[in-house]
Amino acid sequence: MTFKPWFFGAVLLCSASAFAADQAPELQRAVGAPQAVGAVHTLRQIPEACARLEGVFTGQASEPYRFNVARSSPNCQPRARFVDYLQAQPDIAKGWKLNDVIRVPNAGCPAQQAVVRVWRLPADNQPPKLDGQGQARIYLEEAKQQAASGKVPQVSTYTAQMQLEGKACS
Repeated sequence: MTFKPWFFGAVLLCSASAFAADQAPELQRAVGAPQAVGAVHTLRQIPEACARLEGVFTGQASEPYRFNVARSSPNCQPRARFVDYLQAQPDIAKGWKLNDVIRVPNAGCPAQQAVVRVWRLPADNQPPKLDGQGQARIYLEEAKQQAASGKVPQVSTYTAQMQLEGKACS
């Protein structure tokens, strides 16, 4: 019996996905308070990305739960990025960490809950070296030269995925 190379790739991908599902998140939290249909609620804030994760049970069969990422403040200066889940395609093998799992039950349908998984890709940021006076300084001209050469410091990246679990109620 011979196996095709794509078979091993598929097995590896499935096992990586299964491992990610079993991985314990960095943050531990209890199941959230049940939310009524139509009540917009904040799932989590990510201050370093100037983002707020919001959700609402809609009561519609076609889209029972709506998940949204909103900017937390127009004046916020992000120190991290929040990207679309499909664009990011988080994978433990690529350095992504399961950061948080948020579970929100539907108050009108206890058998149904929204589950939001937040992923984080940490940046390997090192603070600037201290100068002779013990200060970490960033000089404008040096920063411009680094940016022009493509040596821009990396920032942490976040993404989130929402799934509905449980049975739909009529």
